[in-house]
Amino acid sequence: MTDSTSPVAFGRASRDQWPLDPEIAYLNHGTVGVTPIEVLEIQESIRREIESNPSAKLLRDISGMLGAPRPGRLRRVAGEVANFVGSRPDDLVFVGNATEGANAVLRSFGLRPGEAVLTTEKTYGGVDRAVRHACRQAGADVVVATVPCPIEDPAQFVDEVARALTTNTRLAVLDHIISETGIVLPVRELVDLCHAQGVRVLIDGAHAPGQIDLDLASLGADYYTANLHKWACAPRSCGILWVTAELQAGIHPPVISWGLDQGFTDEFDWIGTRDTSAWLSAPAGIEFLERLGRDVLRRHNHALVWQATDMMIDRWGGLSAAGPEMSAFMTAVQLPEKFAADEASAQQLRTSLLENHRIEVSVFAWHQRLWLRLSAQVYNEIEEFEHLADVIDAMPSSS
Repeated sequence: MTDSTSPVAFGRASRDQWPLDPEIAYLNHGTVGVTPIEVLEIQESIRREIESNPSAKLLRDISGMLGAPRPGRLRRVAGEVANFVGSRPDDLVFVGNATEGANAVLRSFGLRPGEAVLTTEKTYGGVDRAVRHACRQAGADVVVATVPCPIEDPAQFVDEVARALTTNTRLAVLDHIISETGIVLPVRELVDLCHAQGVRVLIDGAHAPGQIDLDLASLGADYYTANLHKWACAPRSCGILWVTAELQAGIHPPVISWGLDQGFTDEFDWIGTRDTSAWLSAPAGIEFLERLGRDVLRRHNHALVWQATDMMIDRWGGLSAAGPEMSAFMTAVQLPEKFAADEASAQQLRTSLLENHRIEVSVFAWHQRLWLRLSAQVYNEIEEFEHLADVIDAMPSSS
């Protein structure tokens, strides 16, 4: 299938651009992303270039250390990424992934005993554990806001966060797109709500770059962390951390190294010997997206994931976690009631779908039902989702 406004084929015709196993129906792009072959090749060329003179490349050219002309190459690449996400270059640094960015904020924040951090019941598991560790270390509390099921209006979620805020809340950790359900949350309204009560806001935008347009400077958040290796087609591991200028002096990377007290970007740009090729390849991922046509891609992926969702709701009569107006390339749909609704059953079903049917898809338990988290990328076709539904229909009851 080819969209008439894109020069690039979508669906099965595009699979040769991706390194996926052709025997697997890969309906799980959202978990760790898939890097296009051409971007992987660029990354490998960068690795070979570094190995031609690692000392000069890493310490001088890339990081700008050891008396080399500045800014270093990494800062120049950060400028290209900053333009993609609506940021000043000096407000953005690279991290391994969004969870690492969240850890940098949480470890630097300076929580005190009796204070509280607000999360939600759908905060990503790695970030949730980082919050709980930081609060345990400081003697602070974790307050959890409910996520309505389903969300029919963004105001429902804003109301739940408002109810969960307390006079002790100092930081709210909120998603831009909920990882497990694909729900796109009203970030600007949430930031305004929290700021009105003197609460700082860290947004986990792990799934946002590449799915939705970003203008980080206009969102109003204090901190924003995200991945480029999911929907922005960068190699793993490639994440970013954005911090508003007034707070940058207080934010340090989880690993303290040579850049300590040299400024926000210097602290993060050189924290020891590491493979920076994924970061340096990020512009190639962005260029790949631009060549596909970001608007065309968004229309295609959104339409495909909702064609699949509507088909499954018609078959099984369940719910989606939210409507199409609150989603991008992912959504969650209830599975038939014949499945036992606990996390162990969810993982067992996910394993069975992969090992017995060669289907990779996310399954989770929520509100006494099992759910599928559907992801649509340009290499997917509706027939793959229909095959998934046929396989599930043929499975015996486990409840």
